[in-house]
Amino acid sequence: MDPRVLPGVVLSVCALFSCKMENGIPESGGVIPPLDVGALVAGNRAANCARADVEARVEAWLSAMTLEEKVSEMHGRSLVTVNGFYEAGGNDRLGIPTYRMVDGPRGVRSGNATAFPVGMARGASWDPELERRVGLAIAQEVAAKGGNVLLAPTMNLLRHPGWGRAQETYSEDSFHMGLMALAFVGGAQNHVLASAKHFAVNSIENTRFSVSANLDERTLHEVYLPHFRRVVIEGKVASVMSAYNRVNGAYAAENHELLSNILKRDWGFSGFVESDWILGVRSTVPSVLAGLDMEMPMPNYFGAPLVSAVNAGQVATRVIDEAVRRVLRQKACFELDRPAPVDPGVVESAEHVALAREVAEKSIVLLKNDARTLPLPASVRQIAVLGALADVANLGDRGSSSVTPSSTVTPYGGLRSHYGDDRVLLIPTDQPTSADLDQVARADVAIVVAGLTYLEEGEFIPIQVDGLERGGDRASLELPPAQVELIRSVGARAGQTIVVLEAGSAVVVEPWIDSVQALVMAWYPGMQGGTAIANVLSGRVNPSGKLPVSFARSMDQLPPWDITSDEVSYGYLHGYRLLDAQAEDPRFPFGFGLGYSRFQLGRLKLDRRVAGAADRVRLSVDVYNRGSRQGTEVVQVYASAPGSRFERAPRELRAFRRVELEAGAVRTVELELSVADLAVYEPDARTFYVEPLEYVLHVGTSARDLTLSARLSVK
Repeated sequence: MDPRVLPGVVLSVCALFSCKMENGIPESGGVIPPLDVGALVAGNRAANCARADVEARVEAWLSAMTLEEKVSEMHGRSLVTVNGFYEAGGNDRLGIPTYRMVDGPRGVRSGNATAFPVGMARGASWDPELERRVGLAIAQEVAAKGGNVLLAPTMNLLRHPGWGRAQETYSEDSFHMGLMALAFVGGAQNHVLASAKHFAVNSIENTRFSVSANLDERTLHEVYLPHFRRVVIEGKVASVMSAYNRVNGAYAAENHELLSNILKRDWGFSGFVESDWILGVRSTVPSVLAGLDMEMPMPNYFGAPLVSAVNAGQVATRVIDEAVRRVLRQKACFELDRPAPVDPGVVESAEHVALAREVAEKSIVLLKNDARTLPLPASVRQIAVLGALADVANLGDRGSSSVTPSSTVTPYGGLRSHYGDDRVLLIPTDQPTSADLDQVARADVAIVVAGLTYLEEGEFIPIQVDGLERGGDRASLELPPAQVELIRSVGARAGQTIVVLEAGSAVVVEPWIDSVQALVMAWYPGMQGGTAIANVLSGRVNPSGKLPVSFARSMDQLPPWDITSDEVSYGYLHGYRLLDAQAEDPRFPFGFGLGYSRFQLGRLKLDRRVAGAADRVRLSVDVYNRGSRQGTEVVQVYASAPGSRFERAPRELRAFRRVELEAGAVRTVELELSVADLAVYEPDARTFYVEPLEYVLHVGTSARDLTLSARLSVK
């Protein structure tokens, strides 16, 4: 960005803030403090589980239980749900409550519920405080329906954007993922237990029941585990769901290194580990000895077979007691601190629907805007809206993350509501006729709604069931050929063409990007998505989303994508870290997003130049809104370690802060960085190690727009 400020603008800003000048940049009009991470987990009921009255209740229950009663706490009751909930454990004789579990990465999968934008969309908001509110709202609806375990968040790292369940997670970056997931857990556990899933290294769908993700220890600990570690240690997540896949040859539910050594011993996890459903458990003795505490959704291996294994001396009673103690601890903790019942009226309440709209608005990413095509002028007379998806409720995958709202606003519905029937023309097809294209040519602007559905990407199910068909992984990142031809045809006839994309992660846009004037990434935007899209296109809302995934120019820029083999090697680099290392130029970089305002960063300061490994350091940077309207920017901090003796990414995200500014305003934004986040993992010592180096902290507005830097020496 240009470090200079136009003199006339400077005078007007200084008149407002009575500021002084330094290097042509006005001094700050106020300070925005660092994100309060502690506030993200406020009210988290699991944070106080390790206390005397909880342990006393657990030991009283445990001492009164028979072996069969203990084992009954270690498995679900049935594949069939009760009022939409999977039940597990419970003991009427001893007054032990039953777990009632339900899926919910984007809303409660039971009856009608508020359908929020998918996780990847919410990741694009770069707003942990907003994500806390989403977790809180979904958990309220779970509790209102009678549930007490929310099977969310999905927080598997997006190694490749072709992953079928990319839409459920937040990011390709572990730091970004960890902060967003922490916020969700912190909000949700005000009401119910959360379940962080799927542990671990789960990022392929088509072979998820058999594939082994093979990787070295540094890659495992530095890339694929830090976000889980954060929700365990800082978020006190109550449960963790093991994955289907194998990790270095061992199934996740039988992986002693993952479940016992890392999760329970190294991280001090005090909650319980439940399996993924049906095929998540393959054995009795190996699974329970590895650290699996609960089999879901029914007892194939942990019912009578587990009782027999204990009686045969294959499993010690102390192993059973330890597992049951973990299961009971969370029950006792949440039972003793049970809040007042949640009013069923919160389900799809006006407040939650409004929150779904707010999230969608803050998640939409403006990727291209030639000649200020957007926002649409108020004088626009006719808008042609095209595409088979233009008037479809496209909420995303219909697997375990499926949600059924009472109503959904489609893109066409949102535009028609905003502009009126007489100004919006719907052509709901990907194959318009010549007459249709003649109408497009007469319109002021054409909006093509393109993208994917649950048929092209989503959770993989090994059997075909009517209504549950879905796409699994994507072998290609391009749009369907009919949509590519539609965009080109419309681009050749319309005066201005805007494309609105709906999808779960990155799309290759090279075949058609030059034929359109504007491009908006809407993801799967939830039940209020159409209203949010109309608000952004019209200018009622200034777009502020930033990409949580890199948009490559082709698959050649991405890691190898093998969705058929049973053995896959995971390298240390992927996403923007790989693109940077290979000096590849993506189409749209990680962290990128345009808006209707222009921002400038300046005067970076570091509160200390030398620090120790246990310290936190604070940066401050002035952010100036040079536009004529209110807008939002996301300040991002990336760290590099020149001179390291280890393989490292050229730059890695280590802090970010979303900031909203009025037109012409200048604010100083503060960000905190933990020096420990600069560490590498030492396999021999089983610990993290901060190299004594001079690190470079890069500050900017995307992984490729880093205009400021400071040096930090670590002793």
